[in-house]
Amino acid sequence: MYGAFMKAVLGLEDGTFVKGEGFGVPGERCGELVFSTQMTGYMEALTDPSYHGQILMFTFPQIGNYGVDTDNFQSKRVWAEGCVIREACAKPEHHDTIPHFFEQEGLSGISNVDTRKLTIITREQGTLRACLLAGDDNEEYAIQKARDEPFIEKKNLIPRVSVTGPCHIPGPGKKIAVLDLGIKKNMITSLRKRGADITLYPYHARKDEILEEGPDALFISNGPGDPASVTGTRKTVQDILGEIPIFGICMGNQICGLALGGETEKMKFGHRGANQPVQFRDGTVSITSQNHGFVLVEESLPEGCEMTYVNMNDGTLEGFCDPYLGIYCVQFHPEAHSGPHDTEKSFFDDMFARLS
Repeated sequence: MYGAFMKAVLGLEDGTFVKGEGFGVPGERCGELVFSTQMTGYMEALTDPSYHGQILMFTFPQIGNYGVDTDNFQSKRVWAEGCVIREACAKPEHHDTIPHFFEQEGLSGISNVDTRKLTIITREQGTLRACLLAGDDNEEYAIQKARDEPFIEKKNLIPRVSVTGPCHIPGPGKKIAVLDLGIKKNMITSLRKRGADITLYPYHARKDEILEEGPDALFISNGPGDPASVTGTRKTVQDILGEIPIFGICMGNQICGLALGGETEKMKFGHRGANQPVQFRDGTVSITSQNHGFVLVEESLPEGCEMTYVNMNDGTLEGFCDPYLGIYCVQFHPEAHSGPHDTEKSFFDDMFARLS
């Protein structure tokens, strides 16, 4: 029966476990447990390649109340290792249900658990490794599997989410070379809306391969895992510095900082959701969508870099520029449309204005 529930347990490396109702298919899913505070856009999050290697928990109490909206998928598949929710909506107004979709796609999740308790644990202790068992509720096994799970810093996640070779998306305007570390569909849409002629390159592409087509700019996408481990991409960006303008979002921001000799660090529990306040250099504040567990250390950036955006909750760097080298980056996701006053226009319009 599609959408049927089963016994399930979520075990954490600190010995915490919660039992609930499994949905999707029986299975064992391991990874970092991270939480997102967004109230909508749950399918956009689940299909975001940046969640590869992580079990995604939603803090909003009911998920699935408008069904599975495939039009807004950010990639062709769900990348989150598993899903943790308080309540799965059984009768959405539109589309398929989350449990039915998960069963069709061979995915696993757990519902009817205290997500508030799990969020508090994460905020207090930091991000923890976890194991989700669907079809089984052996808490001792789940806890041990969580402890055995490699830390995300040790995982090589980018090759699975990047294109394997150059991919051209024609357009009448500026030629944009994109280093694909796990790009979201909305980023491509935002570039195409402005007429960009796009070529996606795999994460391991080198300077000569990228510049031989004569691009007007390099754009570096979001991606999963630890940015410090993506050494090949960092080297490519270092080689291109000063040749053409460079723009980056999320991991792209971090890769640019690392290419300049900066440092990144793992955050206690990261920024994920659609309600993160960011202050711009002119003093204005926007509510942004975010998804990152690592951050650039502002003090590590070299002379010439300017901090352009700051997180109002914890003061962390949300974007920087180096006008001399033509680098302009943000940590948040301007393409994600988190509210009525989005940051897409300010970032992408500014990007293309700099190229005109």
